Amino acid sequence: MTEKSGADILVEALTDLGVEVVFGYPGGAVLPIYDALFKNGAARGDRAIRHILVRHEQAATHAAEGYARATGKPGVVLVTSGPGATNAVTGITDALMDSIPMVVITGQVPTTLIGSDAFQEADTVGITRHCTKHNYLVKDPARLGDVVHEAFHIATSGRPGPVVIDIPKDVQVATAKYRKPGPIQHKTYRPQVKAERSLIEAAVDMLAAAERPILYTGGGIINAGPAASQMLRELARITGAPVTSTLMGLGALPASSPQWLGMLGMHGTYEANHAMNQADLIVAIGARFDDRVTGRLDAFAPNARKIHIDIDRSSINKIVRADLSIVADAGRAIEDMVLVWKSRQHPKPDLSEWWRRIDGWRAVRCLDFPESGAEIMPQRAIRALYEATKARAPIITTEVGQHQMWAAQHFGFEAPNKWLTSGGLGTMGYGLPAAIGAQIGNPGALVIDIAGEASIQMNIQELATATQYRLPVKIFILNNEYMGMVRQWQELTYESRYAESYSDSLPDFVKLGEAYGWKGIRIERPDQLDAGIADMLAHDGPVIVDCMVAKLANCFPMIPSGAAHTDMILQANEVSGTMDDEAKALV
Repeated sequence: MTEKSGADILVEALTDLGVEVVFGYPGGAVLPIYDALFKNGAARGDRAIRHILVRHEQAATHAAEGYARATGKPGVVLVTSGPGATNAVTGITDALMDSIPMVVITGQVPTTLIGSDAFQEADTVGITRHCTKHNYLVKDPARLGDVVHEAFHIATSGRPGPVVIDIPKDVQVATAKYRKPGPIQHKTYRPQVKAERSLIEAAVDMLAAAERPILYTGGGIINAGPAASQMLRELARITGAPVTSTLMGLGALPASSPQWLGMLGMHGTYEANHAMNQADLIVAIGARFDDRVTGRLDAFAPNARKIHIDIDRSSINKIVRADLSIVADAGRAIEDMVLVWKSRQHPKPDLSEWWRRIDGWRAVRCLDFPESGAEIMPQRAIRALYEATKARAPIITTEVGQHQMWAAQHFGFEAPNKWLTSGGLGTMGYGLPAAIGAQIGNPGALVIDIAGEASIQMNIQELATATQYRLPVKIFILNNEYMGMVRQWQELTYESRYAESYSDSLPDFVKLGEAYGWKGIRIERPDQLDAGIADMLAHDGPVIVDCMVAKLANCFPMIPSGAAHTDMILQANEVSGTMDDEAKALV
């Protein structure tokens, strides 16, 4: 074996790992790596690693997240030292919170200058220690190849997450021999993916005996791959149990399924939250009992036994005590439950009384909203977008805020990996770069970023990235001229004191889009909605739509902070528990 530079070793290792795309931004501390990528492109042509030049390092991480979530492959980021690395921290933390496989390669000052406050030096390993699954500072080029392979193993196995590799500039230039390592066998990191048979049998027995079961599903099912979603559908079919989902789990069960109750939690449906409250058995699969789901813990599902299935051992019993704990990959565990259920020839349980109660909660029609005809309601805009695009099964990304919750409530997802949003960290500015990453990974797909006029400005410079790479991304802005979720909380909690939540001095998004080479469309009235969406879809390049919606519309249902998960404010008159006589009779 001939010796190669650390930069060449890195690029060869990435090639061996099947990396096709890197999202990044160059700087002095990574120039040897960029030169190696340039030479790799010249030598390999169309088979070379493709580099996508973003306009901000935070956008590189979100684009890598979008790529990972839409393709199932790990996202890869390359940024320079100092501000390049610190700008990436938000996206790294976002990926950790939402369990997204990502490897972030950062440049570092030469090893002799570490700790000297050199130009563009930052303690990247120290800064990212608490927002990564693992991180490395590589001081020896001979270790670099093994570290890269191990980093990808850690990022993609078990509960996925981000891994940082910090490489000093002198290590990128120094030479060593590279040999592709065999299967990774980390000494301490060995996630358990297969559940114990006895625990699966116990879970099946509990599910078969339950009178009011509910399947509470999360993003872990999406992360487990398409087969996991198929097995969830089969488990729901044979058990007859209702299914609800976290924000991150949307699409694991088709929204058109009669067993689908909608999303649960703070902005979840009335029926999902009440079914969770009244269930006698909750089967949590790939979900972590987040505070947005549980509401006040002492009032959460008081009479339910709880089965918790998760690949992350630390998530079990962390927030809610489980009666049966199963550490396993969500997909493998569901598959085993289906096999045990069928092998024991369990009949489909009679849950007719349970479904009668659920139908009563459904009769509340909690997602209905008022319309005047004079202005576009944001819910109507989302439903119109869904109706116009559902045949094409689009990939939807979002920013963060009211528009995000309206999209989760009113856009039906029939398959996994079609819904990309920032859940745990709630990062404004996520949607546009995530859409770019998703489009890179799925060139023929329809990719739409549903945005708010405030969030879209967080990373709006990425319009240039889409233009450069000729990506036909669509942005659909629900423009209410407010930071809508902030304003809503101020209205409900702070007596309508709208402190700094009005979006003053907004740009003309149509002209801004056109300045970047995008097509711009403005929709101002309800009678323009369908035609505006059709115009957006007819254009084969990037389009930004500025849809002017009702300024003071609120996102309901809503569980106020600190309230129980059944203390819901409904749209009808914004008071708790409102339902019509028909619904009361059914309940």
